[in-house]
Parts: sequence; structure tokens; C-alpha cells
Amino acid sequence: MTKKPRLPPGQRWITGFPVRTAEQMPDSFDPETWTLTIDGEVSKQLVLSYQEIHKLPITTQTSDFHCVEGWSVKDNQWEGVLFKEIANLVKPKPSAKHVLFHAEHEYTSAIALPVLMEEDVLLAWNRNGEPMRAEDGWPLRLIIPRLYAYKSVKWVRRITFLKDLELGYWEKRGYHQDADPWQSQRFAKC
Repeated sequence: MTKKPRLPPGQRWITGFPVRTAEQMPDSFDPETWTLTIDGEVSKQLVLSYQEIHKLPITTQTSDFHCVEGWSVKDNQWEGVLFKEIANLVKPKPSAKHVLFHAEHEYTSAIALPVLMEEDVLLAWNRNGEPMRAEDGWPLRLIIPRLYAYKSVKWVRRITFLKDLELGYWEKRGYHQDADPWQSQRFAKC
């Protein structure tokens, strides 16, 4: 079996962590009132407080981060809760095939449920041992290391399990739904 290269085609390593965002950054964050809603095709809908999310099993992992613009950042250490933990709490129905992530404002992205159930997908609040900067997605950012970063939604406030695919912000604008950097899936085929 051939090992996949660490750097996807068309990418280059950079230092730093540039800020890229299509959505408006939240105006403020109050840990006493902030909540995460999980709904849709699940057996148990939930609304979790910031404190409740931090009481779930915490995972720390290291992965590379690949932006659709062609840059990658090595060895980011993320801390948060695995998406699988959230799924175990709400018990997705067999009809759930995709999950739509909603940011603080209007940004969304849908990801196939099997991708989210992989061992390295998490909802993170720390990067490299420190709380993420607000502009990087704090207080809660989805991290999917094997996809382009436009799938790693910042400022997650709602997670909706879906029967059918619903295109997200960038996918409605021509970006590829699968977003696999090793396949150079930047844009959807016309």
C-alpha cells in the first residue's frame, strides 16, 4: 500500500496561521449564556451549555491544516471533544446521512456523517495549548484534518443531522462538496 504524502498536491507549507473568513465574527461571547444546539435526524435533541461541552471527554490531537487557497500549516495541536462523542449523546437516526454545521451568523457547511465519525474529527477550543483566537473560531470550531479548511466551520452554534444533503455557504458558490485536498477538490465540476 502506498502511503499518502503529507502535503496535498498544489499546497505549500507556511508558518503562522492566517485568518480567512467569509462570515461575520461574533460580536461577543458569554460563557454563561452561550449554547450549542444539536437537532434534526436524531433520537435525542440537545442544547448544551459551554460548561457542559467542556465536561465531555476531552481529546488532544495533532494534525496539519490545509486551506483551499493553497497553503498548509504543519502540526497544529487541537484540544476539544470528538464529534463522535456528540453523536453518541444524540444517537443519529438511520436516516441521518449528512450533518449541517451552522456558525454564529449565516455560514453553514454540510459534511457526510461517515467522515465526521472518523477518529480525528473534533469540536475544538484550544490550538497549540492555548484558547483559539476569536478570529480563528473560538469558542468552538469544527476541525476535519483530511478536508480543506472551509469545511472546518468556525463559531459553531448549531449541528443539524440531515437525511438529504443541503449545500453550505461555499458549496452554493461553486466549491466542491467533498473538499478532499489530496484529490484537489477545490471547485465543483460544471
